[in-house]
Amino acid sequence: MSAFNEKDFDKAYHKETTKINKQLDKDIIFAMIGDINTGKSSTINQLIGDDVAKVGARPGETTGIDKYVYRDKIIFADTPGLDDINHANSEETFRFYREADVVLFFLNAAGTVFSEGERKSFETIKKENKQIVFVLNKIDAADDIPALVQYVKEHTSRRYPVIPISSRTGENIDKLRNEILEILKKKEKEIQFARLIKEKSSTANKWILAASGSATAVGAAPLPGSDFIPLTGIQVGLMVKLAALYEKPLSKKKAKELTIATITGNIGKTIFRQVSKFVPGAGSVIGGSVAGGMTLAMGYAVKYAYENNIELNAETLKSLYSYFYKRGKKEKQKEDME
Repeated sequence: MSAFNEKDFDKAYHKETTKINKQLDKDIIFAMIGDINTGKSSTINQLIGDDVAKVGARPGETTGIDKYVYRDKIIFADTPGLDDINHANSEETFRFYREADVVLFFLNAAGTVFSEGERKSFETIKKENKQIVFVLNKIDAADDIPALVQYVKEHTSRRYPVIPISSRTGENIDKLRNEILEILKKKEKEIQFARLIKEKSSTANKWILAASGSATAVGAAPLPGSDFIPLTGIQVGLMVKLAALYEKPLSKKKAKELTIATITGNIGKTIFRQVSKFVPGAGSVIGGSVAGGMTLAMGYAVKYAYENNIELNAETLKSLYSYFYKRGKKEKQKEDME
């Protein structure tokens, strides 16, 4: 059962590449609302990791909707405050609210948080789109941030995420990015967003850990051999997603080569996993641990190769895989001893 299964691989590869390719044609629209001093432009730049939006806009400079387009696929629509909308551009503004994948509602932690005007705007916007994330910016210049977060939550029925950030220092930008990715995941657009932004490492780690968790559950299956089909899908899926994330071409031939290397390079461990399932009370735990460890090591090996521009082939994967698998075992043993 440790041999490569062509049919399982073909099915997994086709499923994952089809799912990803469907995302790559999609646009992602953000509608942003907030006063001129809430740091929208600097937050965009921090989120993307590039100088997308102009910083330091002056009051009155925005007369309508400013659109910042990044790599032709991500659109940030900086909308005027609802009190400032005139009849001529009101319909276009509300169209962006309706069509937006995410509404970023900016609040100034160093000012009056969630004023009466902001509450009215919120009540109006939520009728158009409920995918709202409150961005509580400038926390580096404010006190008692937890109290401010609770205040906003209490006045929004606790139904919307409130992310405190500093667009100046970059604090909690990763949390905001993760919140956005969770919303986009439901819309099947998270891979498109993740691959276009500069910060990729934290997203890669998240995907690797999730795949490892799934593999652990699959590896603990009680029936010998029952985990190979889903485990192939998990590992091929992770491999294809990481290739899309780092925008590295991964042909079917190359993916097959790497999958074979992952399986045949660990025949002893694979057999051990299956045999261990017959040991009452211990087999499933051991099996799950090994399956999860294999997937974790494979994911980090692929990630390392992409981030360091290392040619990814069977030999380099085996070498990196071995390194990360051993490192993972040492870290696990250290955790168990503590």
